[in-house]
Amino acid sequence: MSKIFSLFLCFFCFSISNAQNLDIDILKDININRNTNLDPFMKGVSSSVVPISVGAPIVMYAVGLIEKDSVTKQKAIFLGETLGASVFISLALKSIVKRDRPYETYPEIDNVTEESSYSFPSAHTSSAFATATSLSMEYPKWYVIAPSFLWAGTVGYSRMHLGVHYPSDVLAGAIVGSGSAYLCYKLNQWINKKKIRKVPVLWE
Repeated sequence: MSKIFSLFLCFFCFSISNAQNLDIDILKDININRNTNLDPFMKGVSSSVVPISVGAPIVMYAVGLIEKDSVTKQKAIFLGETLGASVFISLALKSIVKRDRPYETYPEIDNVTEESSYSFPSAHTSSAFATATSLSMEYPKWYVIAPSFLWAGTVGYSRMHLGVHYPSDVLAGAIVGSGSAYLCYKLNQWINKKKIRKVPVLWE
């Protein structure tokens, strides 16, 4: 039994080591070989996350108020809930995992910007995918889905281009963001069902 456990442990460590090597190899290919002329554009894409992710639900809610449209206001609240959930989960994981930024571990990584928080997962990516997924769920049209996920995907790529995140950070961020939207959607469904069951039927 001990031999099987030792074999499993060696295989697990070997797999983790290979994954880490692949992680940094992909980042080096993206960051070190990047087109530096795109640096300002990639910085702009990264910087767009907060205004878009925060601004979208605010603008939607304002439109709902002006037009007295409760459905639009509810959709705006859903977007806000999803963003809040993704930010909370991302910050919690950062404080638990405490992974250093790639440029702190590998001096050859050319970081275009400085970041003060931990690396895993990418909060920029999680926020972008939370916004893209929730928008796509509320407005399931190709002209909403395509640009939303194109923007979110570009945000994720920009974090590697700028040398501030590993590919696994970005992948985890995308999962956290999309997962937050799904969880909030299911939670809202459950709450709404509970509310409907509590409403008394007066005409029976």
